[in-house]
Amino acid sequence: MKLLIQGNNIEVTDSIHNYVEEKLEKAVKHFQNLASKVDVHLSVARNARISNKHKAEVTVYANGTVIRAQENSESLYASIDLVSDKITRQLRKYKERNLDKKIHPVEKTVEAIEDKPVEDSLIGDRHAELPEEVVRMKYFAMESMTIDEAKEQLQLVDHDFYMFRNKETNEINVIYIRNHGGFGVIQPRASK
Repeated sequence: MKLLIQGNNIEVTDSIHNYVEEKLEKAVKHFQNLASKVDVHLSVARNARISNKHKAEVTVYANGTVIRAQENSESLYASIDLVSDKITRQLRKYKERNLDKKIHPVEKTVEAIEDKPVEDSLIGDRHAELPEEVVRMKYFAMESMTIDEAKEQLQLVDHDFYMFRNKETNEINVIYIRNHGGFGVIQPRASK
């Protein structure tokens, strides 16, 4: 397992590095066959009004799946403890779901896609332009998946939303956690 530890507004000393390594080895030890790489980002907020200034973020790359957790607290060591416990729970959940899929294999089918000629201009009379204040761009491979699979991924990445290509409609959808419980899905609709 490859472990990468980075600090933001904090120097990653040998003692911090050793503590992170020890905690994450314990967290990931039962999942060594799943995890190929673990990224750890430690940061301290410089704002005096923030009470939980110390943040620990862990991203585990497991068989092509990204499992992510983050925790904030008043102490860096407490944040590391909390995030290692959280990532252990998420890895266990991921492993249990994959075992269920192996026990009940799903038959894969191949779907023929209709050949259509590509138009000369895909943007028509529009002009391609980016907003003036783009802060960050992210690119990632987007596999087709069902809404239930996207819901599982949302729970593994520890975010409020997850963007995916819907297997049924082949359109980009967003699944999100609703404030009052449950999940919501945003789907495109043809404009009139």
